[in-house]
Amino acid sequence: MLNVPRRMTALLLAGVTTVALAGCGSSGGSAATPSLVPGATAGGKLTIGISFDQPGLGLKSGDTYTGFDVDTATYVAQALGVAKGDITWVQADPAKRESLLTGGQVDLVFSTYSITDERKKVVDFAGPYFVAHQDLLVRRNDEDLTSPETLNGRTLCSVTGTTSSTYIKEHYKGKIALKEFPKFSDCVSALAESSVDAVTTDDVILAGFAAEPQYKGKLRLIGRGFTDERYGVGIKKGDSAMAEKVNAALKSYIADGSWKRSLDATVGPSGYSIPAPPTPGTA
Repeated sequence: MLNVPRRMTALLLAGVTTVALAGCGSSGGSAATPSLVPGATAGGKLTIGISFDQPGLGLKSGDTYTGFDVDTATYVAQALGVAKGDITWVQADPAKRESLLTGGQVDLVFSTYSITDERKKVVDFAGPYFVAHQDLLVRRNDEDLTSPETLNGRTLCSVTGTTSSTYIKEHYKGKIALKEFPKFSDCVSALAESSVDAVTTDDVILAGFAAEPQYKGKLRLIGRGFTDERYGVGIKKGDSAMAEKVNAALKSYIADGSWKRSLDATVGPSGYSIPAPPTPGTA
């Protein structure tokens, strides 16, 4: 065995630690510098649509953007050769996601964007990169509400342009009074103020709101999902080359552990049970 002085040993260990930390995730838990995917070149810029009001997923606070969708978009952008600082974030409210893409106002949309056949007539998708389930958020002490069937004669809130509102209209027309707002944060505020009886959207979104300090202990998630919502990356119709590159990046995101690290850091604190990853490229 070599006789290495203690000081030299310490320096060597410090160097190893520095290298190891350099490969760890960013503040959101995702890897900071993913490898470029085939067909990608370094440089350039991207404009990406995200939600601005969804805790744990896409949230704007001042000039800071956080959440799983933000981490996912950042990872994909870097795999395409676009540095984090060269991303322009644009608010993508549910009703405006298609028009943002078709109008060329954004390059990609990462905004809890469920893949549906109807939407695929207008835009293309990469993914899926997450599977959520439509659920209900109610006030803590309202124990009578356990499913959509128990909402007969009550007022339910959802957001215009979402699969959640469409599902209620198709399955409970004439039974549930549906009130629609532009943003989920509007619905949750109305629920807390007793202006509506429940809010419906994806469970992972609702869990984030229920864990917010102003709602914690006041609102609760039913926890009985009744649909599958496959989240995809919205891409302009016909851009198959972009879809291929984004799918390659998403596969790397899941394979290198960045997907799980991000979810643990952003969604995990709400108490939401992190599912197994889906298979990108099956949109």
